[in-house]
Amino acid sequence: MRYVKLPKENTYAFLERLKEWGKLYAPVKISEKFYDFREIDDVKKVEFSYNRTIMPPKKFFFLPREKLFEFNLTKAEYREVIEDVEPFVLFGLHACDIFGLKVLDTIYLDELPDKYYKVRREKGIIIGISCMPDEYCFCNLRETDFADDGFDLFLHELPDGWLVRVGTPTGHRIVDKNIKLFEEVTTEDICNFREFENRRSRSFRYHEDWSNLRYLLELEMEHPMWDEQADICLACGNCNTTCPTCRCYEVQDIVNLDGETGYRERRWDSCQLRSHGLVAGNHNFRPTKKDRFRNRYLCKNSYNEKLGISYCVGCGRCTYFCPAGISFVKNLRTIMGLEGEKSCPSEISEEIPKRGFAYASEIRGEDI
Repeated sequence: MRYVKLPKENTYAFLERLKEWGKLYAPVKISEKFYDFREIDDVKKVEFSYNRTIMPPKKFFFLPREKLFEFNLTKAEYREVIEDVEPFVLFGLHACDIFGLKVLDTIYLDELPDKYYKVRREKGIIIGISCMPDEYCFCNLRETDFADDGFDLFLHELPDGWLVRVGTPTGHRIVDKNIKLFEEVTTEDICNFREFENRRSRSFRYHEDWSNLRYLLELEMEHPMWDEQADICLACGNCNTTCPTCRCYEVQDIVNLDGETGYRERRWDSCQLRSHGLVAGNHNFRPTKKDRFRNRYLCKNSYNEKLGISYCVGCGRCTYFCPAGISFVKNLRTIMGLEGEKSCPSEISEEIPKRGFAYASEIRGEDI
């Protein structure tokens, strides 16, 4: 990998140069305590020290609402609508959000790639930036606190600038075209980089092993935490909307007033909404709020085989932006026996058949 140094005094000049590669989007402060990715006119409004944005960068690739095609019922015709996407630059992504995009890539860029997602992914330039964790961050437990790839450039904070890792040919071209803004990395820069990373690692609130968590969740389907926390949950779907890896959507046909023409669109959906599990015949796979609440925990902590990580990247948004004050991490640590009552509850005999191989007692077949 190629390494260069961007001196602090050249930072804003570098941001201005990035506009030559497409529209520039970066984190800006939008209220007293909230940040979000917005188009940048004045580069001095870019926030370098922020913890998380309200919306994850997925909104640039997987749109909240998107037209798929237009149709004419009388002519039995339809016309696919694929936006002509212009190149754009996303500056200031943290490692966890870069992993979030990598997770979405495994879904939307598989053997049958989603063309709407793909065209935006190909036009987007990703520039990451280092960060210091706050009390809501747990990306270290998810092994998403340091990105090896998934970016064109990644900036690591130094006392007098940035150590820049170059990750792609596009990243090389950006550096080469602006080579006068960069310097060679010195031994002092390497020491400062190492010190920052060590200090950052120590700053995380939790340091424990979550490798068996997904199995404990399956084994503790009747844990009292589910009832307690589902009762508090507002079922608003805010946790899904702000999650970097939630990718569920619903599809709806919108018919114009002429009753003849219209269009089909897809829009973000939430597994916390009752309609998410509703199918024909008014059957619902997850009819209760508890069912939906538990499903999200199982989904986020399941295993992504292509990346070797879970579907949760530890950004902390679901907790930080939850209007009911539900702590995702605290609930997971409760399942692991690290929060609340440490001792196991007394066994309830009626619950035993619901677990594991006990299902076999209900299956009729020949003895082996």
